[in-house]
Amino acid sequence: MFGGLVSNPINSPHLRKSGSRPVVFDTGVSELGNSSEEDLLLSLETNEMKGGVTPLSSAAIMPSPLLLWRFKVLLFFIWGFSCCKIGWDSVMRMSADLRDLFLYEAFLYYNPLLLVTMMVWLWGINLWVFAQANVGYAKIFDLDQSHLTHREIWKCATWMTIVVPTSMTAYLYLYSHGEVSLAASQPVLLYTAVAMTLIFPFDIFYLSSRFFLLRTIWRIMFPLQAISFADFFLADIFTSMSKVFSDLERSVCRMVHRQVATIAWFEADSVCGSHAVAIPIVLVLPYIFRLFQCLRQYKDTREKTALLNALKYSTAVPVIFLSALKYHVFPEKWTNIYRPLWLLSSVLNSLYSFYWDITRDWDLSCFTRIFKFSKPHILSHILYGRKWVYFWVIGSNLILRCTWTYKLSAHLRHNYLTVFTITALEMLRRFQWVFFRVENEWNKMNKSNIQLAMMDLPKEEDKLLNPNGHSV
Repeated sequence: MFGGLVSNPINSPHLRKSGSRPVVFDTGVSELGNSSEEDLLLSLETNEMKGGVTPLSSAAIMPSPLLLWRFKVLLFFIWGFSCCKIGWDSVMRMSADLRDLFLYEAFLYYNPLLLVTMMVWLWGINLWVFAQANVGYAKIFDLDQSHLTHREIWKCATWMTIVVPTSMTAYLYLYSHGEVSLAASQPVLLYTAVAMTLIFPFDIFYLSSRFFLLRTIWRIMFPLQAISFADFFLADIFTSMSKVFSDLERSVCRMVHRQVATIAWFEADSVCGSHAVAIPIVLVLPYIFRLFQCLRQYKDTREKTALLNALKYSTAVPVIFLSALKYHVFPEKWTNIYRPLWLLSSVLNSLYSFYWDITRDWDLSCFTRIFKFSKPHILSHILYGRKWVYFWVIGSNLILRCTWTYKLSAHLRHNYLTVFTITALEMLRRFQWVFFRVENEWNKMNKSNIQLAMMDLPKEEDKLLNPNGHSV
């Protein structure tokens, strides 16, 4: 199986060159067949006497794809176990007082990229389901022929899954063994490699897809043109990753100010500390971008729905800034005045966003699709089609919309494990949101195409009145 010599029968196809005619051996049928068989045996004996080896095809000497896949999975598990073992031993070497502080810092550097990796895996699953359901997502997002498939997305996610934990393990190991300067260089090298991979101008690493992503991000930040579906779709995903962007800002700030693997980062009033004004600003930016997109849509279409959508994103601003006021006002004032306002704005934003997801983004028509399936959808036969799925999606969306405020709250940022869990759950909510949102857009496109086709068909009266094509 692994390339050893194989004794093949005389009439094996591995003994023929590609493109040659197959030789059929039938003993006792014709003299030509016997002659060919004798010549072949003679050539084999000659090769054996000369010490030569009969050339075999690649199928005979290469392992099967299934075997290669199992070997890769085995290597992946060995690598994962090694990272866990080295990381755990490194953390246990530290004192109990330093351990929690150091883990908080290490978590801050690496949890954004871990969550991005998770989102890439989930996006690959989305594309796989769309491909199975024959949903033309390339047409919906206006992608070219060289767009990444779900397999290529998963390949990128696999490399991210390998590189990010490896860098984190090296960071833990070097710091626990006293190599502070080398440990501090690990997140810097990782962030630099990620940035260079995104902006690399040469035709490697999926240049066209990277250019499409960067161009879409630019259009999101500066909505000076008509808003496409890909623009506001990616902007909606960015709103679910606002906590990721906030942690990225804090990590880059510490790298720029050389606070990696030092105790200066823990000072609350430092440039990159937990009281920094930049934290709520970065948290609110994805919602501001989405708000400007809605205003641009209203300018182009004059639809009031765009203004109502803009109002939804504007309700996120009080949630973020009222929460950030805890670090800048007296505790009594926060408890008596700003905390009730924060809770009220949180409930308003969560319920408004939940209503918009169900009725607008998913077009569930005020939950009537739970009980009426008069309009079957494309993905219903594969993923949906059962009432419990709709109950699950609507219920989980409501709960996770409410926990969204906890994730965005600036005064809760020190509970990093809880915030990380809620951020991951928010990405899972966005993951299931994608199915219904793309399905709704695909149905709209199919409906409009059918209407245009019906308009192009000539009416029966026109056929009777038009003499062209008829012999009188």
